[in-house]
Amino acid sequence: QVQLVESGGGLVQAGGSLSLSCAASGRTFSSYTMGWFRQAPGKEREFVAAILWSGGRTYSADSVKGRFTISRNNAKNMLYLQMISLKPEDTAVYYCAAGSLWSYNALDYDYWGQGTQVTVSS
Repeated sequence: QVQLVESGGGLVQAGGSLSLSCAASGRTFSSYTMGWFRQAPGKEREFVAAILWSGGRTYSADSVKGRFTISRNNAKNMLYLQMISLKPEDTAVYYCAAGSLWSYNALDYDYWGQGTQVTVSS
């Protein structure tokens, strides 16, 4: 089992940057695909980015490609999301998640953090 805690959210102006972190507890963190998802008010949760257990494969949604970078440090049980050139439409609660499959589907992720709010002002 994995427990996940996100941090790093906040308020930023459009064009600014933020870095999110996700601390994982549990000895099996390095065996999981990790993902970032987000949910804006009144909208469904959407995929943002995923990274394979080894860190050797990543994938980002088209809406964030070139602006967001997912990375992980298995030695520290940490997942990161570096966000640049933020837009007001990036405003959402951001969640990290762990799953056994390589997937962009939230249903394939077994463990979730509580989320961290990111607000981008115009």
